[in-house]
Amino acid sequence: MNILLLSPYDAKSHQYWRNALVDQFPEHHWVVKSMAPRHFAWRVRGNSLSYAFEEQKSMAQAHDLVIATSMTDLSALRGMCPRLTSIPTLVYFHENQFAYPESDKAFSSIEPRILNLYTALSADHIAFNSQYNKDSFLQGAQQLLNKLPDHAPRECLMQIERQSEVLPVPLPEITATGQKRRDAPLSIVWNHRWEYDKGPDILLACVRQLAAHSQPFRIHIVGQQFRSQPEGFSQIKALLGDRLGHWGHIQEQQDYQRLLLQCDVVLSTAIHDFQGIAVLEAVAAGCIPLVPDRLAYTELFPSRFRYPDTLETENGVWHTCPDKEGASIATKLFHYMEQKSRGELPAPPNLDGLRWRQLKPAYQTAFATTLRRFQKRDIHMHPDQTSKGTL
Repeated sequence: MNILLLSPYDAKSHQYWRNALVDQFPEHHWVVKSMAPRHFAWRVRGNSLSYAFEEQKSMAQAHDLVIATSMTDLSALRGMCPRLTSIPTLVYFHENQFAYPESDKAFSSIEPRILNLYTALSADHIAFNSQYNKDSFLQGAQQLLNKLPDHAPRECLMQIERQSEVLPVPLPEITATGQKRRDAPLSIVWNHRWEYDKGPDILLACVRQLAAHSQPFRIHIVGQQFRSQPEGFSQIKALLGDRLGHWGHIQEQQDYQRLLLQCDVVLSTAIHDFQGIAVLEAVAAGCIPLVPDRLAYTELFPSRFRYPDTLETENGVWHTCPDKEGASIATKLFHYMEQKSRGELPAPPNLDGLRWRQLKPAYQTAFATTLRRFQKRDIHMHPDQTSKGTL
């Protein structure tokens, strides 16, 4: 097949997913069109305009399948590029704008959510990377439609639910080598973007608890950084002192994987994670997950690997109680420190089911489902004509 792959807000996790998708299906011919993950408001609203006029040749080609991320303004793009309406389209949701937490400094706009809804309705088939992602999308869209004054067709959500499935982003293979030291203190890694939605205030509260005691441990604070970052990180660094391991982004994938192989526990303090690839990758490398009792983690890990959730919303803004969560995390970590000193750390969950070798058939089925649903839609729309889709 000839496949057009659109990733207009090509964040790091989107890059991994699309690169692996192309690598896993070399039998297909891929045309990939991506854009840098910046200028969010313009990118999600303007990518249809950019694609339609900057990529006219690609948009007009006779593709057999279009795969677009949920950041694609698909309804507008199909309006400006009519050729795309005759091509089966699969939309992949890495995240949804209904469940994305807003900071108290953010300007709230309904537009990204409406665009998510329009894109889902424009697709022949939809895949969400977790059940949490799918459920929060449908719940958020329902709440939005309930608030609109009139002519808000709630039955459109039934169409989306019928055409949706859960299809996780498969985990990358661990190619580095490394091992844990049994005689070393507990080694912890926090491996997330350094932004407010990953809960740095909760991490700071936890570090305060840990630093107030004499138990030996080492914690690595790694992940993607930006020019502007929450103030708490400088305090975290000062509090940890000589118990701080690696600090900052690790450029080379092999070095990053080697660190994961050496750590005992991977910690998440996130208030936003739709699948939690960073945590899953660490668990696949042998780390015990310590994650909040919310988000996609409730479907990924048993309760013994989760700590209590304090997340709530007020006027549309998401809040946690950092001190309570920090204390819960610290209590769990002190327990793991004692277990490691006795050589009794529990085994991490088995994630073999999230490898490409297990999930590849599900992706093949998703492609076939998209083609089949397009054919049925085309026959319904043109009962006296042969389907125009290339099947």
